[in-house]
Amino acid sequence: MSSHSKGSTRSSDEMNIFRIAPYYYIHVMDLNTNVTRVVNGPKTYIRQDNEKVIFGPEKMITVPPRHYCIVESPAIRDKDGKVVYDNYGQAKLQHADLQIRFSQEPFPLYPGEVYKQAPKPLMVVAANAALRLKAILDFEDEISKTNRVAGDEWLFEGPGTYMPRKEVEVIETVRATIIQPNQAIKLRARKQTTDRNGVDRVTGEEWTVKEVGAYLPGAYEEVIGILEAYVLTEKKAIHLRAMRTFTDCFKIERKNGEEWLITMAESEAYIPDVYEEVVGVVNITTLNNRQYAVILDPVDENGKPQLGQKKLIKGEKSFFLRPNERLENGIQNVYILGEDEGLILKANEEFVDKEGKAASRKPGDRWMIRGPMEYVPPVQVDVISKRKAIPLDENEGIYVRDVKSGKVRAVCGITYMLTQDEELWSKELSPTVEELLISNKDPLADRGNYSAKGSTAKRDKTKVVTFRVPHNAAVQIYDYKEKKARVVLGPDLVMLGPDEQFTQISLSGGKPKRPNQIKSLCLLLGPDFCTDVLTIETADHARLQLQLAYNWHFKVADKSQDSLAKLFAVPDFVGDACKAIASRIRGAVASVQFDDFHKNSARIICAAVFGYDKDRKLNSSFVFPANNLTITSIDIQSAEPVDQRTRDALQKSVQLAIEITTNSQEAAARHEAQRLEQEAKGRLERQKISDEAEAERSRKDLLELQAQSAAVESSGQAKAEAQSRAEAARIEGETAVEQAKLKAEALNIEATAELERLTRAREAEIKYAGEQNELEIAKSKEMVAIEIEKFASMVKAIGPETLRSLAVAGPENQVKLLKSLGIQSTLITDGSNPINLFNTASGLIGAIEPPHKREKH
Repeated sequence: MSSHSKGSTRSSDEMNIFRIAPYYYIHVMDLNTNVTRVVNGPKTYIRQDNEKVIFGPEKMITVPPRHYCIVESPAIRDKDGKVVYDNYGQAKLQHADLQIRFSQEPFPLYPGEVYKQAPKPLMVVAANAALRLKAILDFEDEISKTNRVAGDEWLFEGPGTYMPRKEVEVIETVRATIIQPNQAIKLRARKQTTDRNGVDRVTGEEWTVKEVGAYLPGAYEEVIGILEAYVLTEKKAIHLRAMRTFTDCFKIERKNGEEWLITMAESEAYIPDVYEEVVGVVNITTLNNRQYAVILDPVDENGKPQLGQKKLIKGEKSFFLRPNERLENGIQNVYILGEDEGLILKANEEFVDKEGKAASRKPGDRWMIRGPMEYVPPVQVDVISKRKAIPLDENEGIYVRDVKSGKVRAVCGITYMLTQDEELWSKELSPTVEELLISNKDPLADRGNYSAKGSTAKRDKTKVVTFRVPHNAAVQIYDYKEKKARVVLGPDLVMLGPDEQFTQISLSGGKPKRPNQIKSLCLLLGPDFCTDVLTIETADHARLQLQLAYNWHFKVADKSQDSLAKLFAVPDFVGDACKAIASRIRGAVASVQFDDFHKNSARIICAAVFGYDKDRKLNSSFVFPANNLTITSIDIQSAEPVDQRTRDALQKSVQLAIEITTNSQEAAARHEAQRLEQEAKGRLERQKISDEAEAERSRKDLLELQAQSAAVESSGQAKAEAQSRAEAARIEGETAVEQAKLKAEALNIEATAELERLTRAREAEIKYAGEQNELEIAKSKEMVAIEIEKFASMVKAIGPETLRSLAVAGPENQVKLLKSLGIQSTLITDGSNPINLFNTASGLIGAIEPPHKREKH
């Protein structure tokens, strides 16, 4: 151990005298009795042989104002605050106990006491705050006069300073929750308690506090959250549901599961209670004077839902849908009917219809009302459909079916509105007929382009089917109800009745002819032509392929239906005619040789098809009596051998004839080319001679000009050289003079610039030195002022009394030392040699060196 006047310690074996400064202490143990006592300063303690300093000198513990410290195993004190000692003189201790000590005079630690916590500021609890405290030992609270049991919790509310106790533990700092307007806090009881309003709360119970301001939750209360108020307007309401049976803030008892609305009429801002669940925000439903709504399961005036009922609300009106109410088909517009409009209505229950003439309606009744009018259907009526009059031209129509009788009729050429017992009927046609109608092709103009697809638009099946029959064409229509057919000649417009269908025509097409290639609704009467390819064989077995074109037309004797019906007697008249003609041609060609047929093919074919009359003259036409189809002419477009050898021989003969013709044409062309070449050579020679003569004349003129140019050149060169030398000398002189002037000006400019630079440099140095001096002077003045102010502040801070105490501290200390030595003699000297008694006193105890000097040794 070490000892020092400033608080340091050192070994007691090194010294016997301990100078204990004020507010310092040491622990001294009696080696005989093993009892340790405390020696407090200021004091000079001389250690005895049977004693040992085991601690200190140590500075006493100082607790500043508004601070506290904790001492473990504190010494026991009596009522007067004095330490209690045992029979041996040892201070009694409260072992393993704690003692909290507040601001007081500096105190030492007795042997066995442990300095557990340094001074710490007392906890200042601000306003709107509190400390949650918990008792760890049973004790009696002197402030609240309450017996606290270990485990109890309570609040120390501010503003105030909390004085800690060893029996109490600080759990946390609780802050007050600020409740703004239109806010509330939701609380839950952690334990059975009584809230600030004096209401008993059980564990787990929840409630809300809506008072504006700061709310400090109790010891057994916890804040679940802050509830924001729902701001209600004229257009918004909130839908609530009760989570248990309770009485709300409007003193209305709500049953578990009950639902209701809170509107602006009840409160402008509403905070739901803990037992209220917000289902949603309900917007106002607004109807104008042209709207209405039907509410399903409406709520009556007592808030009871009328399940299965309906309620009609007409505009202008605004309302909120009550819980479990819903709109049927939303907000609906009032039916505004014009003169050509109507409504089909159906009654779903019995009622008295007051619209127009009062009438009793039975469930299932259907009726129709016509405009102009406004109509809002009552809840007993369903609107089946809205009808509008259909304007029809003379060539337009619709199919209408009576729903009671099932009869279908066509209405054409008028403006018609369907009644309540009528509906539009769709007429179905075969897919091929549908395609022909939709394609919208012209049977005449597009007859050669049957494979191309036309328009893909869909046909309105409720409209009367119409077809424009072109000129010189016929359409057959069959009525399946009357079992009769009719033929319409063009140009005309066909309108099908409900039971009528077109007779579809399917003709052969292509080359050679293939069946079912051309489909049409009308039959062209001609004149027209068709082309076919057929293979024939002569008597000498030469096979030929012919391409023939036939001109045809239908011969219509009269326009009676019986005569016109014959036109459609043969479904595929093209295929039938081509087969019949091909059969006749093959029979005629089979009896002749190839050479004869090659020379007389047209006569043989025409005779085979048309035949001869009684006068052995060729007939002009070939008529099919079944449908009056008439073939008027045959055109042989090509005839090619099918056999390869025949084709090669025919080709060789043709090539030989072509070669002979080509050789003759080449000889004539060659002779003409030679003649033209000779004429061109003669013209070229004459042109060459004339060009050479002209060139000689031009060469003569050139030589004369060259001679003149040489003469001029020799005389002008000397003159030019002399002038150039004179001009060069003049230019050199002028350049030298100008150069000298420029050099002089350059030197002058350089000298002036250097002088100006030096002048400005000197001025800048002088200015810099002056500013530097001014800065040094200002700095010195400021430093002097600062030192003066610093010294004055130090003197003021220390105070005159402190300065006086510092000045006399040394002498007073020496006086006290002399007094402690007990010197009673005096020394008398003359006034000429004063003696420093302070130094004398120091010499008298010089045997004891200062501590710091001994440490140096």
